[in-house]
Amino acid sequence: MKMTDTRQIDAPPADVYAALLDPAVLQACVPGAQEVTGSPADGFEATVVQKVGPVKATFKGQVTLSEMVENQSLTITGEGKGGAAGFAKGGADVRVTEKDGGTELSYDVEAKVGGKLAQLGSRIIDGFAKKMADQFFDNFKAAVEGPAPAEAAAEDVEDAADSEADAPKKSWLGRLTGKD
Repeated sequence: MKMTDTRQIDAPPADVYAALLDPAVLQACVPGAQEVTGSPADGFEATVVQKVGPVKATFKGQVTLSEMVENQSLTITGEGKGGAAGFAKGGADVRVTEKDGGTELSYDVEAKVGGKLAQLGSRIIDGFAKKMADQFFDNFKAAVEGPAPAEAAAEDVEDAADSEADAPKKSWLGRLTGKD
C-alpha cells in the first residue's frame, strides 16, 4: 500500500523538523500510542494499541530515522509486531519546505501488513492506513502550530473564570465602589 500527501503547517521548517524528532510530540500525535522512547540517533521504540476492523492488538515496534538532512528531509523506517494479529512494517520519505510563510510537509508512505491483519482485505487496511495518517498529521499540525486562535481565546476565558472563582467574593457595595 502506498500513500502520498502534503500538509501546510503555520510554523517555520526548523520547528516542524524538530517536532518530527521529538518522542513526546510523536507520542501525542500517533493515534493509540501508549509509549514512545528513544532518540533520533538511536531510533525509537513504540507501543501502539489499535483496532483494525474486528482485530484489536498492541503493537510493539522499532522506528529508525535515516537520510536526515536537517530542516529539509528524512526517511522513517519501522516495523511493529502485534502478536497473533500480525505485523506491520513500512517507511516514509518526509520532506519539509518553506512555503507561504510556513512549511509544506509532504510524505510518501509505503506499508505492508501480515497475519490476521492481512486477511481483512486491502480495502479495510488501505482505509485504516489513510485514516491513521490523516489523524497523525492533523494531530502533528495542531501540536506544532499550538491551539487555534478561537481555542486559545476559549482557554483564556476559562482561565479568567477560574481566577474569578478563586478570588474572594465581594459584596454588592464593594463591587460598586471598588472597595470591600
